[in-house]
Amino acid sequence: MAEKQATRDAYGKALVALGAENTEIVVLDADLSKSTKTADFAKNYPDRFFNMGIAEQNMIGTAAGLAAAGKIPFASTFAVFATGRAFEQIRNSIAYPKLNVKIAATHAGITVGEDGATHQAIEDVAIMRALPNMTVLVPADGEETRQAVYAAAKHHGPVYIRMGRLDVPLLFAKDYRFEIGKANIVREGKDAAIIANGIMVSKALEAAAELSSSGIEVSVVNVASVKPLDQETIIRVAAECGAVITAEEHTIIGGLGSAVAEVLGENRPTPMLRIGLKDSFGESGRPLELLEKYGLTKDEIVKAVRAVMERK
Repeated sequence: MAEKQATRDAYGKALVALGAENTEIVVLDADLSKSTKTADFAKNYPDRFFNMGIAEQNMIGTAAGLAAAGKIPFASTFAVFATGRAFEQIRNSIAYPKLNVKIAATHAGITVGEDGATHQAIEDVAIMRALPNMTVLVPADGEETRQAVYAAAKHHGPVYIRMGRLDVPLLFAKDYRFEIGKANIVREGKDAAIIANGIMVSKALEAAAELSSSGIEVSVVNVASVKPLDQETIIRVAAECGAVITAEEHTIIGGLGSAVAEVLGENRPTPMLRIGLKDSFGESGRPLELLEKYGLTKDEIVKAVRAVMERK
């Protein structure tokens, strides 16, 4: 069985390592540091950690002030609170002035599980992607998360990093290289392309293996950088395969699927289907059962590939 790690755990470890290398790194949390894993940073660097309490708007405003003073703040809370409760502050105090704040949000998507729809961010990528100056990253595993955190710290400007609660398979080795604005082709195939990010990359690879056993070879493209988007790779893969499926743990409205559809619609019209939540909220339940109910599975990807290939 493949080794697993939650992306939030990788985030906590990356912060500690980054904090040792760069004393300008500061971390803020909205009273959820045990869950977001920023508690590890707080333990190691108590003078650079700020628990803002259940006051997300104040946390973002404070992060903006720290950035204006030359620090590199990572502001953490659950994704639904970061992008929902503090949206105005993110828009006007961070994105508009293009301040160097990193919004590192955990517990995204329906795999939050039993906490239910109120805590399951299924629209956060759409909200953040719509903001000018905002970089949006959705890493697929622990190693990619670690590298995304480092890349965010080096990148000057606002960054939103989306992470999850659930343990997910480790897909990438230490020699993997993540780069903002670049997609990563993790499997080559000519019959169709599955473009995925986050937890759905491992599902896409499982689907590709099953399809291969029946003679269908698909490419799997990991798009951790939703904005900026690697348009060149997406257009090229669509041209080579002639059929595209997107897969994300997010509503199909405004997220990865929409971003890919926009690029292909303007540059390379291609038969396409989107895997994701179909304009619905999640609900309380066990994570794997919720993925099954809402069609975020290997089997649904396999069905989508077969369906979209018929339209080639």
